[in-house]
Amino acid sequence: MNEATEACTSWTSRAIGAQLPALRRFARALSGSQSSGDAYVAAVLRVVIADPNIITPGQDLKLALFRLLLVMWNSVTFNRADPPAADHLADVADLNLQAIPSRPRQAFLLTALEGFSVQEAALAMLVSEDKCHKLIEEAGRDIARQMACNVLIIEDEPLIALEVAEIAVSMGHFVRHVARTHREAIAAVVEDRPDLVLADIKLADGSSGIEAVQEILRSIAVPVIFITAYPERLLTGERPEPTYLVEKPFQPEKVKALIAQALFLGSAEGHHCAAQDNSSAIRADSRSL
Repeated sequence: MNEATEACTSWTSRAIGAQLPALRRFARALSGSQSSGDAYVAAVLRVVIADPNIITPGQDLKLALFRLLLVMWNSVTFNRADPPAADHLADVADLNLQAIPSRPRQAFLLTALEGFSVQEAALAMLVSEDKCHKLIEEAGRDIARQMACNVLIIEDEPLIALEVAEIAVSMGHFVRHVARTHREAIAAVVEDRPDLVLADIKLADGSSGIEAVQEILRSIAVPVIFITAYPERLLTGERPEPTYLVEKPFQPEKVKALIAQALFLGSAEGHHCAAQDNSSAIRADSRSL
């Protein structure tokens, strides 16, 4: 390998590394599972390592990586399957998990969570812009039909707690408690079991929101969204890590997107297959990158 090639490879590695937190966040939100999401990202990296030319010079690297991940995701038949009819669902948890089809969910996450324009999302999904608009509209209708739930907010800053509460209420949910400390959070769960937790990692008395959530999860199974100004402290590659994460300052649309995702994917751990080694299919399907 000559010096120019080595320099190019080093730059590409650094550039891809800079995109990994967003790619991992998207994969985890899409699958509803840290392990499954990270497995898909790892599979994408294996493809790029095996065939560096799959991403051409001058290409939008972030868009290319997200497209590769979606090609991988859509190559698994289970992920493409339509949700069962509502009268075939066993219970409300199944409805929340399966009510929104995969393609509308992808379009919604790309635009609301990752900040892609509709045009960029369409390119990532390999569909027309008009089709992408229709998928986003479909996701919005499905999300609006989701059942309301009880929300626990763990946040010591009153203005942020109020803003998060207003977002949850605007979606039709009920904020039963706002806890400012670890102790208050545990007491709130004992008094009124939540269906969703929105938590900061630093609390008023110096206690940890992460530790509060860990204690809560030892007693009940509930989806958790962390809202923090320091996402790099959570997305370290070391376990455990949050599946759902919002950075401060946040946009209401991103919080809404993750609330919807967390509610209908919160019980999905173990329901989604980990990424399979479909490298040859990805190379064939991704030559239009």
